[in-house]
Amino acid sequence: MSFHAMNRRKFLETASTVTAATLLSSRLGWAAGEHKIEKIGVQLYTVRDLMKTDFDATLAKVAQIGYKEVEFAGYFGRTGEQVRAAVEKNGLLPVGTHVQYDELDEKFPSVIETAKTIGIKYIVCPWIPEELRKNPDIWKQAAAKFNHCGEQSKKAGLQFAYHNHWFEFLPVNGKLPYDELLKECDANLVKMEMDLCWITAAGGDPLKYFNLYPGRFPLVHVKDLKKLPKITEGGSQNFGDTVDLTAVGSGIIDWKRIFVHSEKAGIKHYIVEHDKPTDAYASITESYEYLNKLRW
Repeated sequence: MSFHAMNRRKFLETASTVTAATLLSSRLGWAAGEHKIEKIGVQLYTVRDLMKTDFDATLAKVAQIGYKEVEFAGYFGRTGEQVRAAVEKNGLLPVGTHVQYDELDEKFPSVIETAKTIGIKYIVCPWIPEELRKNPDIWKQAAAKFNHCGEQSKKAGLQFAYHNHWFEFLPVNGKLPYDELLKECDANLVKMEMDLCWITAAGGDPLKYFNLYPGRFPLVHVKDLKKLPKITEGGSQNFGDTVDLTAVGSGIIDWKRIFVHSEKAGIKHYIVEHDKPTDAYASITESYEYLNKLRW
């Protein structure tokens, strides 16, 4: 081989390596900074007082702000057909609904039918009442109930899930209730809607659970707090009464650190919530604007 040919070959090999490295670097750079939330959702519990006053106007305002997905916490006396018409009119996707623990038995078939009528995919139990949590076997009982609801939901083409507060991260007989639920619940029948604020308030780390249970968290509640509160097992704090909540992005939670692991967690729906906003519209607007600009 001539000297000229050897030099040419080395040049091409070097150029190919540099080009591949450049492309890889560019691709990694995109992956690290160009992920965003395509459809930001809101838990309508945040605007519940407004929903009571004017259901349709509130949904219209939510859509006007920019939200694409909504999660219900009650239908305010409306039928499934009426709710479906309202969300369709405003171009909103009804991804989930919260139903109370006492609705998971005899009432559950009706819960499923209403959810199907509206077009909801996820039926979520938002919490277990304080008086029931005094029973030392409640978490095992709850897991069995959730699995049963999960079976019924699956047959109907829906998915059952559980939403945490912070008491699930306080030890009971040396064990964390959240850990027990994840172990006792069938991973296919019961998903978790992780409230990223409440786990943070309890001193827990979402990433620990994303790593241990990948794919179990298709929905997350996105809300922020100004400082870590003093937490207790029960009482009014469960509703956020004594926690200094704030609009997303104006608090202490590092959202990029969490969302960079969204794929591993299995997150499909990012749902803004504020339990007790002073001005609900202002709160969800600020949260939307922050998340809409967020990249990771």
